[in-house]
Amino acid sequence: MNFLIRAKLTVSNLFHAFFHKKKSKIGIYGPPNAGKTTLANRIVRDWTGDAIGPVSEIPHETRRARRKENITISGSNGNSITIDIVDTPGVTTKIDYNEFLEYGLEKDEAVIRAREATEGVAEAMHWLRDDIDGVIYMLDSTQDPFMQVNIMMIGIIESRKLPVVIVANKIDLPDAAPQRIRSAFPQHPVVPISGMEGDNIEMLYEKMAETFR
Repeated sequence: MNFLIRAKLTVSNLFHAFFHKKKSKIGIYGPPNAGKTTLANRIVRDWTGDAIGPVSEIPHETRRARRKENITISGSNGNSITIDIVDTPGVTTKIDYNEFLEYGLEKDEAVIRAREATEGVAEAMHWLRDDIDGVIYMLDSTQDPFMQVNIMMIGIIESRKLPVVIVANKIDLPDAAPQRIRSAFPQHPVVPISGMEGDNIEMLYEKMAETFR
């Protein structure tokens, strides 16, 4: 009788493990205005028809991590993954309310936005430390990739041994130089895309399905 009970429990556990596989939580990280939410919206829209949040030219439009669950991405090579996408606030070493004044915000609003952005960065780092299984690290390919925040973030990701795909975004712009990002981080796969125009997005999906499975 005990054997039968154990056998039933074993079959039940195997059934649960097979049909309830642990999903990976993939965080989209990077400095402000790199295009993280634009990419998150494209991924979610392409595979679910939905969206994840608004975008803006003002830095730190995303000030709280936003999560979209159960996104299944398939590659043409047969790889398939089911993930939760976590769109995180832009990570930076300093947030000054004065930068928001340049976009026409009143001082009180700018101060509130800076405080919320600072709290959002802390939240993003908490996710990275405790609850993220893989990272898409987003960089603007028109900007210098050797910024302190990028070196720091890649170091943290590597210390956690998280799989990472680096995205060189905004290749549709005339001064884009994705090769600088490849030179800066040769140890990781780099996929040049335009999140806005969709250039090379299928290449990114292939790399995601390969890296995060």
